[in-house]
Amino acid sequence: MRPNIDISHTLNGRVKDYAEQQDMPLEAAYREIIEAGLEAVEHPDEQ
Repeated sequence: MRPNIDISHTLNGRVKDYAEQQDMPLEAAYREIIEAGLEAVEHPDEQ
């Protein structure tokens, strides 16, 4: 699953690799990465 946004094939490949390493569906990997990224930008001092 690739979100309906313009992202590079390289970035999509990195997410696919992450999903495989974590033994999770691609959709779940995207969700986890997006949620982690939002958390990081919403709370940058907690890093």
